[in-house]
Amino acid sequence: MKKKSLDDWFEEYGESHQHPTNQKIHKVAVPGIFFSVAGFLWLLPSFSVLGIQIAPYFLVLAFVLGFYARLSIKALAAMASFSAFCTMVLIELEAANISIINLSLAMFVVLWILQFVGHHIEGKKPSFLKDVQFLLIGPAWVFHFYVPLTRHEQG
Repeated sequence: MKKKSLDDWFEEYGESHQHPTNQKIHKVAVPGIFFSVAGFLWLLPSFSVLGIQIAPYFLVLAFVLGFYARLSIKALAAMASFSAFCTMVLIELEAANISIINLSLAMFVVLWILQFVGHHIEGKKPSFLKDVQFLLIGPAWVFHFYVPLTRHEQG
């Protein structure tokens, strides 16, 4: 079976994201959900393996960025930049004693509700119900509107 290219992923993801209102919702909700999940991971305690402290946040981030690296260097660069931004915001929130769990939970719930409203407007099911990998394609697809990540222009 042929490995899907980023163009292939975007084309398939885009099939259920044609309605302008659904696209607008996704442009806000998808990066926000990515950030909220990062917030949940940020709060997981580090663990030790052979005396080396490992933070689950960075372990998961390494796998996520590896997923993007397999697709395209541009997708990796875009998502690594956004991940670095999320990390910096989490550091600042923690330093300001802002409840990351409450903020992440509120964002996660509200933004997922908006996503489902968008898909109701679209009249199509979310892509991740077909393939869970679309949960990682969504953020790259959103950033592709601003910084083209493939040969084809996103519309």
